[in-house]
Amino acid sequence: MSEKAGKVDIGLIGLAVMGENLVLNVESKGYKVAVYNRTTSKVDDFVKGRGAGKKIIGCHDLKEFARALSKPRKAMIMVKAGAAVDEAIEQLLNVFDKDDIIIDGGNSNYQDSIRRCTYVESKGLLYVGAGVSGGEEGALNGPSIMPGGSPAAWAHIKPVFQAIAAKVDQNVPCCDWVGENGAGHFVKMVHNGIEYGDMQLICETYDIMKKILGLSPDEMGDVFAEWNEGELDSYLIEITRDILRYKDSDGSPLVEKILDTAGQKGTGKWTGIIALELGIPLTLIGEAVFSRCLSAVKDERVEASKIFSGPKPSFSGDKKAFINDLRKALYAAKLVSYAQGYLLMREAAKEYKWNLNYGGIALMWRGGCIIRSAFLGKIKEAFDKKADLSNLLLDPFFTRVIEDSSESWRRVIAAAITNGIPVPAFSAALGYFDGYRCERLPANLLQAQRDYFGAHTYERIDKNRGKFFHTNWTGQGGTTSASTYMV
Repeated sequence: MSEKAGKVDIGLIGLAVMGENLVLNVESKGYKVAVYNRTTSKVDDFVKGRGAGKKIIGCHDLKEFARALSKPRKAMIMVKAGAAVDEAIEQLLNVFDKDDIIIDGGNSNYQDSIRRCTYVESKGLLYVGAGVSGGEEGALNGPSIMPGGSPAAWAHIKPVFQAIAAKVDQNVPCCDWVGENGAGHFVKMVHNGIEYGDMQLICETYDIMKKILGLSPDEMGDVFAEWNEGELDSYLIEITRDILRYKDSDGSPLVEKILDTAGQKGTGKWTGIIALELGIPLTLIGEAVFSRCLSAVKDERVEASKIFSGPKPSFSGDKKAFINDLRKALYAAKLVSYAQGYLLMREAAKEYKWNLNYGGIALMWRGGCIIRSAFLGKIKEAFDKKADLSNLLLDPFFTRVIEDSSESWRRVIAAAITNGIPVPAFSAALGYFDGYRCERLPANLLQAQRDYFGAHTYERIDKNRGKFFHTNWTGQGGTTSASTYMV
């Protein structure tokens, strides 16, 4: 190691699937990489295997790892989120010096990243929490990277990160600085929440095609292939096309043999929790998370199916016209998912004093990541035109899409409900849109109820905002009102 000491550009800890592929990606861009794994045999296997003949230095302990890195040292941690990250940080603090940079590239909770950034900076070092999206393929060939943390770290890691990131629009990297402390991991969390919504909408579309229209997986694959050539062009539509066409060893569609219980790693749940805390109506993503929870109670659903009967799905209309309605409904609902995600980021930026570049975030999601899609360019254009845009749906382009899709959207949901097909994400998206466009909601009655049973007070439409009233609704209460009015 002595001849290599201090000559390595960046280090990586954790040689699981993502870690290995990121190392190969970094090395392919001309950088030298030092690698370490707690199970040192994995280091040897990797260096002699996929890393053979490459500018990759295997290290068996962290002192050796630290000696190999050029100053300021840059080390990326790719281990399971949670306690393992904290442990790795502590170990690096023991071998790193002032101004060295510790990067967490896992799926960490943004609140952990806020805490870790403060802690690492208190020790005189710099911290980066970087969301990385794109899975195994993205890690190897170009992911979307969303870094945040200590601003002083960006200049040192920018060349490497932008070199390995996916590229769009004539070589523009899908990576830029997001913001302070936990901003990077927050944006990645919202990305994953939107991913939950996108996937659930596609699954509901598949269910409608299968149960109402009676399409085979191959026929559905052809529909998704056609959609992928238009405004729905995206990674998730593309892989759905491939999945529906894939055959098992006996020649039958593999998708129909997969157990209908879905898992989750927590990022969708985290997105819903912070949305509730910040008071943002993240209804579609919330329903997508709950749909996974419902899928998990498979045995109960099997028993319930024997007890409850429902409509027998049937269709007698024009299939081609209905498929076009489905396309429009899916497009409109997807836009609502992104609009809600952006609302959450805007509110979090206020809460945590982040200066987020919303158009730049859309650009980072254009390539490499799971939710990459053609219309993300339109989101960037929307924020380029109006940086303080309050809701994506108010941008003229998205307004036109929603208006054009509205009738199709309603026909699809009506058909699903009439035929007993659950469409929680489609319905939640339309419910949000109808609520958002409604000048007057029935919350006046709700506020009266709250005042009736809890003296929570209310405002009046014939008085200035900020003046509160309480009514003695029964004639038996007093004049005292609560001081917890929340709007």
